[in-house]
Amino acid sequence: MADCIFCKIAAREVPGHIVFENDRFIAMLDIKPVNPGHILIIPKDHVEVVFAMDDARYAEAFAIAKALSAPLQRATAAKRIGLAVEGFGVDHAHVHLIPLHGPHELNPDRAKEASPEDLAAMAENIIQERTRSL
Repeated sequence: MADCIFCKIAAREVPGHIVFENDRFIAMLDIKPVNPGHILIIPKDHVEVVFAMDDARYAEAFAIAKALSAPLQRATAAKRIGLAVEGFGVDHAHVHLIPLHGPHELNPDRAKEASPEDLAAMAENIIQERTRSL
């Protein structure tokens, strides 16, 4: 879709802090994280809502979330990793993985803009932790 920011990031027309990629999905840092390390998992093809994905892509999205949860937890020293699907910010299916340090943190009202430097450093930490997991 021409005006979709996530499609533009997937097509590399707009930069993003990508921490995982395969032929069908990318996982990138949210530029307005609820907590540092907040990841968005998106299909490369434009699909508006998670439940509109075919069963194989739906399962793969959640398999990617599971695979990224441990490296994300290590990279952020989070007590838990929260998962959310709401999809109001961008009309492109996405799954949120959010590092949590205590209760009541899984709240989009807590989101704050992150600096490009902080995002780059966090992306590198997550990528390093993913590499250790392989």
